[in-house]
Amino acid sequence: MGMVTTVTSLGRSGLHDWVLQRLSAVIMLAYVVYLGYFFATTPEITFAAWQGLFASTFMKVFSFLTLLSVVMHAWIGLWIVSTDYMPKVSIRVAFQAIVIVICLSLLVWGIQILWSL
Repeated sequence: MGMVTTVTSLGRSGLHDWVLQRLSAVIMLAYVVYLGYFFATTPEITFAAWQGLFASTFMKVFSFLTLLSVVMHAWIGLWIVSTDYMPKVSIRVAFQAIVIVICLSLLVWGIQILWSL
């Protein structure tokens, strides 16, 4: 019995997609915890403090990984929903195309913001 895969799935299989979603969720959780720590330990949140946080390469890379995780997590989740609940192929393909455009747009925009391009 062969494994069923599809071209539009991000992973190689359902298990691979599941693992990617869990990994991306852990990265997003770590980012939220890190920001929570920053808010809890910074006496006064000013523009300078916020700018200082995002000036470090560590935070830029961490933010980029989180953004990549959000996009990947959203794509996998919405792909699964669309394949499960949109039986009409034309509607599903249009929906998936819109999701791809939005995800890629957010990724490019995030890179521009993080790296000041």
